[in-house]
Amino acid sequence: MDDFHDLDHRILSALHACGTAPRVASAARGLSLAGEHGALWLGTGLVGAAVDGTRRGSWLRGTALVAGAHLASMGVKRLVRRARPSHIEPLVSTAGRHSFPSSHAASSAAAAVAFGALGTYGIAPLAAAMCLSRLVVGVHYPTDVAAGAALGALTARLGARWMRESAHD
Repeated sequence: MDDFHDLDHRILSALHACGTAPRVASAARGLSLAGEHGALWLGTGLVGAAVDGTRRGSWLRGTALVAGAHLASMGVKRLVRRARPSHIEPLVSTAGRHSFPSSHAASSAAAAVAFGALGTYGIAPLAAAMCLSRLVVGVHYPTDVAAGAALGALTARLGARWMRESAHD
């Protein structure tokens, strides 16, 4: 287990070092801010619902899945209570003290799966960048991000039938 813990620290340190490049740090900070409380993805879903009237219900249900994934990650954080990385200086402040799982990753993966089911495949690369940004800014371990992404993808996947039921709203 110590080897695994050490690997988590080393991967984080290596990716955090990418933040010494001003453009990388700026992009990572911007993604962190946009992803706070799932705001980017919730906004995307609401805009999708506003402009795609034929699938409004699907967009709104997808948005609810994103919110659900975010809330689920917050609940798990309160149970696990893993401290954020302390061996590096973070590039951003955080809303909370707990690290596992990453709520940014949970809402990002949920958005990629849910909105991808609606044919918005361009979201997946942005969601991946959001997940990676949490390592660059130094506020999560890789295992936090992986667990958050898995939780978000699972949440959205479990809701796929619910989204399809509203495909003709």
